Amino acid sequence: MKKIGILFCFLLVNLSFSQKKQDFTVVSPNGKITIQIAVKNQITWTVLHEKDVVLAPSSVSMTLDENIVLGKNAVVINSKKESVDASFESPFYKKKNVKNQYNQLVLNFKNDFSIEFRAFDDGVAYRFITKKKKNITVKSEEVTLNFDQDYNTLIPYVRDLRNPKDPYISSFEAHYEHKKISEFAKDTLAFLPFLIDYKNHKKAVFLEANLEDYPGLFVTNNTAKSGFESRFSNYPLQEKNGGFNNINRLITERADYLVKTKGTRSFPWRAIVISENDAELANNDMVQKLSEPTQIKDLSWIKPGKVAWDWWNDWNIYNVDFKAGINTKTYQYYIDFASKNKVEYVVLDEGWSLEDDIMKHNPNVDLEALIAYGKERNVGIILWSSWMALTKNTEGILKNYADLGIKGFKVDFLDRDDAKMVNSVYDIAQKAANHKLLLDFHGMYKPTGIQRTFPNILNFEGVKGLENNKWTPNDDVPLYDTTIPFIRMMAGPMDYTPGAMRNATKSEFKPSHSNPMSQGTRSHQLALYTIFEAPLQMMADSPTAFMKEQESTDFIAKIPTVFDETAALDGEVGKFVSMARKKENSWYLGAITNWDSREITIDFSFLEKGKKYEAEIFSDGLNADKAANDYKREKISVDSTTKLTYRLASGGGLAMIIQPK
Repeated sequence: MKKIGILFCFLLVNLSFSQKKQDFTVVSPNGKITIQIAVKNQITWTVLHEKDVVLAPSSVSMTLDENIVLGKNAVVINSKKESVDASFESPFYKKKNVKNQYNQLVLNFKNDFSIEFRAFDDGVAYRFITKKKKNITVKSEEVTLNFDQDYNTLIPYVRDLRNPKDPYISSFEAHYEHKKISEFAKDTLAFLPFLIDYKNHKKAVFLEANLEDYPGLFVTNNTAKSGFESRFSNYPLQEKNGGFNNINRLITERADYLVKTKGTRSFPWRAIVISENDAELANNDMVQKLSEPTQIKDLSWIKPGKVAWDWWNDWNIYNVDFKAGINTKTYQYYIDFASKNKVEYVVLDEGWSLEDDIMKHNPNVDLEALIAYGKERNVGIILWSSWMALTKNTEGILKNYADLGIKGFKVDFLDRDDAKMVNSVYDIAQKAANHKLLLDFHGMYKPTGIQRTFPNILNFEGVKGLENNKWTPNDDVPLYDTTIPFIRMMAGPMDYTPGAMRNATKSEFKPSHSNPMSQGTRSHQLALYTIFEAPLQMMADSPTAFMKEQESTDFIAKIPTVFDETAALDGEVGKFVSMARKKENSWYLGAITNWDSREITIDFSFLEKGKKYEAEIFSDGLNADKAANDYKREKISVDSTTKLTYRLASGGGLAMIIQPK
């Protein structure tokens, strides 16, 4: 009896300990950010920046098959803290090296799972880790985001009419709704990244990273509290053709789970970037830091660069002795333009092949002749394909065109990020790398870090870029342009496709298919080549339009698409941004404003002290308020002590190339 009594007391004490609330803390290296974790009947985390609450207590959990809930009545086995101060190379990025410093806490729980928390000087992140011997089925994941006040937000909603019954079909293209948390449109979804505007100039952007073998995160309103809760697309079981020209795969049946996956694995990061001033958001590396290192050993064949693009300008070249269109002579003209202006690539967009079978060519396009023509002129050819067509025989298609000498693929119309689509993106990336092919996932797919893992992926869309804007007279494009560097661009590069040579004021803009224009000034367009990250950067207008504006074209051609250093100089979300980037010994500077004209001061202290530089400058002309094409080009001497003030016109910009003397 005595032994039984002792055993009962031990079990009672142990049970009491397992049910007792346990608190854990991890603090950022600079001491400003604190993560507080509480473990009781549920696991919650709270995020503080100094004394300000960035995230109120918010619960996290993951439900597996057999109703196993990781996070409910969890029992901590042990915890481990670690400090990391490292860096890594990033050869196809906005900077050559990324500093990766953080403090980490790993909580190991009974039931073979852990949660890893990281506190950086610029934000926080957590992820689940499972250690099951057998494969598992993830039924759902709980990600809640609660707040202590009803803050303002900038949030993009899912709006897609192709399959109204399935809210997870999305182009990931939307302007940001400026509303309070409580004003979130009911029964809708929003996608990441999005921004919360706190007091004291502080802001936070909510992201995900390292999305592998798992669906992307959406959010909806949390009716119980002031905040948001997660939604994920269940795994597709049945699909049918639909959408634009029937080249989407629309889901007709979904499973009752998110993914069947390995039992021992790490899951995607849930991250929050925190800033004390807006400019910090425009130069952030959180997604890069949280992603897996490259799986490609030889990177020497990966060549970033600019691309002469046909579709936006409707193949509209003129003053030629042939009929312009989707034909060999037109593409030879594009190649000649690219060669003359040292543009690395030409893309053949839709029409060069059958849309549903890219092994069958348009008879008017002699692809092999164009590849040879481009090779003679040091211009590579990139082919457009729908995702549906490419995945009919991914390996065979990639091998066939790599053997022909194609440099890469622009993959379109993905429009989903369920686990099946995510796995397909990884599969395409690996197979393309095996055949030394570049990729631009243009088709409505947002980046979450795979670009570090597979650096042959040079670009993504997931942005409401110039191709969309050409038809939307009611969209406030300069507002959007001055917002995305602080939010969307944090996730990764953007296939925004700048380069309009027909520029319009707010009152003069009108839609045009064959002679499209941009909202805002010429200098605004030139500045986008420095501000918007895109290792594979499109030149959207036609060769004829660019050659008529050779001065602007020469300037664009000199701007690199990857850089060694980045400095976010100044900015305010939705109002203006100014940024400088360095490549080798030269600096490139861009500044843009919304429809409000404003003065900005450029402080050149980012330049090396004691050196003299010459700046080639494109600024808004005196009459740019009426004629958006109006600009002033000048060359002046500058050094690290120089400060210059410029007047940006409505929808205006400023662009510079700064080279050592």
